[in-house]
Amino acid sequence: MLMKKIDLLPFSLILLLAWPIPLRADHHEGAKPNVIFIMADDLGYGDLGCFGQTKIQTPYLDQMAAEGLKLTQFYAGTTVCAPSRCVLMTGQHTGRCWVRGNAGANNIESQALRDEDKTIAEVFRDAGYATGLFGKWGLGEETSPGHPNNQGFDVCYGYLNQHHAHNYYPSFLVRNKERVPLRNVPQWENPARGEGWAMERVDYTHDLIHGEALQWLAENHEKPFFLFLSLTIPHANNEGTRGTGDGQDVPDYGIYENKNWTRPNKGQAAMITRMDRDIGELFAKLKEHQIDEKTLVIFTSDNGHHREGGNDPEFFDANGPLRGMKRSLLEGGIRVPTLARWPGHIKAGTVSDHVGYFGDVMATVCQLAGQPLPENTQSISFLPALLGEKEKQEQHDYLYWEFYEQGSRQAVRFGKWKAIRQPMLTGKVVLYDLSQDIAEATDVAKDHPDLVTRAIAYMDEAHVPDPKWKIR
Repeated sequence: MLMKKIDLLPFSLILLLAWPIPLRADHHEGAKPNVIFIMADDLGYGDLGCFGQTKIQTPYLDQMAAEGLKLTQFYAGTTVCAPSRCVLMTGQHTGRCWVRGNAGANNIESQALRDEDKTIAEVFRDAGYATGLFGKWGLGEETSPGHPNNQGFDVCYGYLNQHHAHNYYPSFLVRNKERVPLRNVPQWENPARGEGWAMERVDYTHDLIHGEALQWLAENHEKPFFLFLSLTIPHANNEGTRGTGDGQDVPDYGIYENKNWTRPNKGQAAMITRMDRDIGELFAKLKEHQIDEKTLVIFTSDNGHHREGGNDPEFFDANGPLRGMKRSLLEGGIRVPTLARWPGHIKAGTVSDHVGYFGDVMATVCQLAGQPLPENTQSISFLPALLGEKEKQEQHDYLYWEFYEQGSRQAVRFGKWKAIRQPMLTGKVVLYDLSQDIAEATDVAKDHPDLVTRAIAYMDEAHVPDPKWKIR
């Protein structure tokens, strides 16, 4: 059912609105569009110029916003890496999906997709698309059923393991199921005393991944394709800082070299601008291959900004008007900067306040590719919102997130209201009116006990217990 003014509608109209609407054929004369989904890692809501950033230059993404659509109320799957990607891939929120957290070394099986999990890559493959993943996966190792080649991707290149992905100068990357040696050689500084290590830094993985993606595009642009460009930028290098506190790994600081900033802040800015430059090159290749108007490109981030590696998010105002960051279920941890561009289909320079999330990519993909929506998803196509057809856009009753670290917490967004309960299942509920309080500064739960009751009911409905994921 639709949320807006539902209590005021006649019962017969409620039934009409609630009746399932079949996925319609695409809106572009029967042709199946190419789809490129670009996802940054730990990029904050305020880290792009088109979302208010003033210190970091992102001219190509700003141009993408000018030529397409900016979604101002779009949400990640959750507030950390692996489960957010699982939501994106499967169309199931974190109360139902298989991977609900970042697993530790003793729980690695819970961070791998299963054979029975249907991914968006498999949907595209079933529709006859070429499918390629370049960058960070985090949902299955070489011998796992969750490996990208087992989950619908013809080709993958980059990192399978999220811990491996912390290092921008590793000794290898993975192409399909083979490890490709790189020229980066770790060397102990003082092995007798175990005092850390230095790295012969030659191959910067972001550059390698970008180059491989462009080569794959050149080889596959004459047929329908799905390109998942899952970047590691601007995630910090959490392993190779050698005690310096500087984890913003980048070959050079570029235009920020002479700024009177800390080294980590220079690195943070340089990483984002480097990513922006490469996305500009990707758009140039679409035009060169004469497929610009045949290609829908979506850009977003897997969760909110971080404080890792020594950078100062307050210096950059990385979450803009929001409060919270990575590992929080406040808006700054889950509302992500999202852009969409599709010349001739998405009107240039538009802004949408549609409330959607990563799980909705599944239904959108199915609609674009003319494929059935898998069962048991919590996914609604947001293609009408992309095309400016607001009156045709179906809405969620609520969006839901849960998080198992730091004592656990869960959150629900319904209409203009946002509720957070910490710890999960038993904790106190706080309530915010996002239409008046986007920074979630004022808890209004005591003024709206009926809405708190409603939020609790949504949370209890959404959460399906799973023995792999225990509240701690």
